[in-house]
Amino acid sequence: MKTTTKRTQKDYTLAFKLSVVEQVEKGEMTYKVAQDLYGIQGCSTVLVWLRKHGRLNWSKGTPKFLTQGPIMEKPESTLTPEQRIKQLEQQLVESKQKADFFEAVVNVLETDYGVRVVKKPKGK
Repeated sequence: MKTTTKRTQKDYTLAFKLSVVEQVEKGEMTYKVAQDLYGIQGCSTVLVWLRKHGRLNWSKGTPKFLTQGPIMEKPESTLTPEQRIKQLEQQLVESKQKADFFEAVVNVLETDYGVRVVKKPKGK
């Protein structure tokens, strides 16, 4: 029979929490695997650590890759410099198109609808 001792949040060091968070965010394991591997009690303990110490955006709930298996992406280091330059140039073109689009929307709002779109003044 397996006996477990109750643990509290104070039983886990900050360094331990940060290392678990880093491993989960890198995609080395899911948060559920981390719980099983390290014997972390509580079904949401690792999720609380991820929200508190992690670097991901949690505004839309749990990121999907945290509940799935390891991430298998093509590392950027396999791209040749020419391929990377081409990729960055494409991103630049897309960014310029977005900026032009937003400027056109602002111009339409100002000319056709009389809506003034300005940034909030600094300092207030």
